Amino acid sequence: MQGILADAVIYLLAAVIAVPICVRFGLGSVLGYLLAGIIIGPVLGIVGAETQDLQHIAEFGVVMMLFLIGLELDPRALWGMRARLAGLGGLQISITMGVVTAAAMALDLEWSVALSIGMIFALSSTAIVLQTFTEKGLMRTTGGRSGFTVLLAQDIAVIPMLAFIPLLALPGLHNAASGDHGGGHGDEGPVMHLIDSLPAWGVTLVTIGAVVAVVLGGHYLTRPIFRFIHMAKLREMYTAVSLLFVVGVAALMLTVGLSPALGTFLAGVVLANSEFRHELEADIEPFKGLLLGLFFITVGAGINFAVFMSAPVTIIGLTFGLITVKGLILYGLAMAARLPRKDRLLFALSLAQAGEFGFVLTSFSVQQNAVPAELGQALLLVIAFSMLLTPVLFIVYEHVSKSLVDPTPTTPHDDIDEKQPVIIAGIGRFGQVVNRMMQMAQVRTVVLDNDLSTIQLMRRFGVKGFFGDPTRPELLHAAGFEQAKVLVVAMDDPKEAIKLVEYARRERPDLHIVARAYDRVHTYALYRAGADDIVREMFDSSLRAGRYVLENMGYTEYEANEAEQAFFKHDRHALLELAKLWNPDLPLAENDAYVARARDLNKDLETALLRHETGEDITDAEDAPDAAPSQPGSG
Repeated sequence: MQGILADAVIYLLAAVIAVPICVRFGLGSVLGYLLAGIIIGPVLGIVGAETQDLQHIAEFGVVMMLFLIGLELDPRALWGMRARLAGLGGLQISITMGVVTAAAMALDLEWSVALSIGMIFALSSTAIVLQTFTEKGLMRTTGGRSGFTVLLAQDIAVIPMLAFIPLLALPGLHNAASGDHGGGHGDEGPVMHLIDSLPAWGVTLVTIGAVVAVVLGGHYLTRPIFRFIHMAKLREMYTAVSLLFVVGVAALMLTVGLSPALGTFLAGVVLANSEFRHELEADIEPFKGLLLGLFFITVGAGINFAVFMSAPVTIIGLTFGLITVKGLILYGLAMAARLPRKDRLLFALSLAQAGEFGFVLTSFSVQQNAVPAELGQALLLVIAFSMLLTPVLFIVYEHVSKSLVDPTPTTPHDDIDEKQPVIIAGIGRFGQVVNRMMQMAQVRTVVLDNDLSTIQLMRRFGVKGFFGDPTRPELLHAAGFEQAKVLVVAMDDPKEAIKLVEYARRERPDLHIVARAYDRVHTYALYRAGADDIVREMFDSSLRAGRYVLENMGYTEYEANEAEQAFFKHDRHALLELAKLWNPDLPLAENDAYVARARDLNKDLETALLRHETGEDITDAEDAPDAAPSQPGSG
């Protein structure tokens, strides 16, 4: 017991120190975990033989991650993605397998061994890539979504790979049972005893049968079990049954010699439409994060530097060769798919490594005598080193992508043939409401927007607008800037909005400018730029929501409306006061005068609300509409 606690302290301490440092320097958490493992393992030798045993536990981080990914994938959505899965994902797997197999055969390996290596290296690291995509907000990019599609295709492809590998066994090869990196099989008796006695075709049938059992069991057994647990009305029972389900599926997969991560992924897909899906996600998520970090630590700690030192040039050469070959293949596929340049680079660099399923396939191949044990040790090192380099590849992407600007097709702006008293710059959600209100009141407007798709969409609904950049003086003047009475600045880009307000105020001091503000700081900037009325985009809706809350807390409609107006007047006065103290060169928290005045105004708000509750008039002279030429927050 004491030894287990000491090991836990070592692993947790290494993670607590290394991960925040790596994240602080923009290296990502994954590299932090890997480096922590290398330091406490091969470098300092603090941990040793127990790392392999611990990795069997840590693999459940990958198992749970694949289960959660499966829960997010509706089977119908999977069917809808079949073209991309078979296209982009299928091509990547097939081409990589072909190239790697050919290269291995060129090194005088048997075709069956070369094919096994091709399958192993065709896969990428779902754990590292998705973790990094999430941390860096890359999942929403085209490259991130395309990368996820390929990872998903790879995860699905592991099923036929595991079924096919036993058929590649070399007749004269008899490897000892291997429990190396990530195989998830170890040398525990039940695993090898069940499948060792079966011929190759029998192993394949058992593999298919286990997959069918998971699909049918997940569909028909989970609902009755969860309904039974619901009767206890104990929160911890939901967690227990969620863990039981995941561990049970993993145990079944291990018993028949399959990847537990793959089995739970299938189970997650089966349960994606279940009413218990969100309950399962909430119960599994905390365990997934901790165990996934532990998995990366054990990968780093388990790197066998003795094998590496026996052939360092070969191992390093194979690692960089793998990353280069996969990167070129992926970049070519990205070009064929017509991804933007930045997304091509992200797609290629993020998936160029081998993955945790490579550990699984390597160990399984050694156990099935499809790959010699000595070669398996070298393959495990190549996989581990390529995973170790993946965070570095993301850093390379971040630096290179800054210099890449995807060419955007230049569309000439429209010829503006109208001049109206109201010019609306920006026809997004905000500008549309203003324009429709003007139409209802029969006030003529000229609409300008630099988003061609938005203009075309508005035209389909009968709203006339002109494509062009509203900040360009020639377009403003073509729209009747000299004669206009009101300019509405409703642009999405805060900097462009400030630029337009500054130009309009400089050229037309008499023009009334109504500007949309993103937040309070943007309000201050527009106030200084010269806007007359500044409307914070979320302010009015927030006021209405607050009024509804008061009405449902027992206030009458009149009392709630009075409270709303009291807050509105105080907030407008506070904005005017704080706008005078705002310094664009200082963060708000470091502007002492601003902070002091804000604290005073908060106290004034409490006093104002008390006066409101007692029925006193809270409208002071300084709150009147004509108190200042500009009214930040007047909406």
